Amino acid sequence: MKTTTFKIEGMNCDGCANTIKTLVESEPGVRMATVSFEEGQARILYDPQSTGEDRLVAVIQKPGFRVAGRH
Repeated sequence: MKTTTFKIEGMNCDGCANTIKTLVESEPGVRMATVSFEEGQARILYDPQSTGEDRLVAVIQKPGFRVAGRH
């Protein structure tokens, strides 16, 4: 399992954070996601053999958010 933290721009409220959490957690291989509107970031625990960072970025950005960095 691997954990990656994504810096996310475009969240306006906790509802945005919940939307991202729901989308990310529905991806195969994702074990858990914590998304914080206040911190502007998402921490995602996932199986790198099932999904990758680029796929997670695409899922986050699809509804209009922007991934500004990852670590």
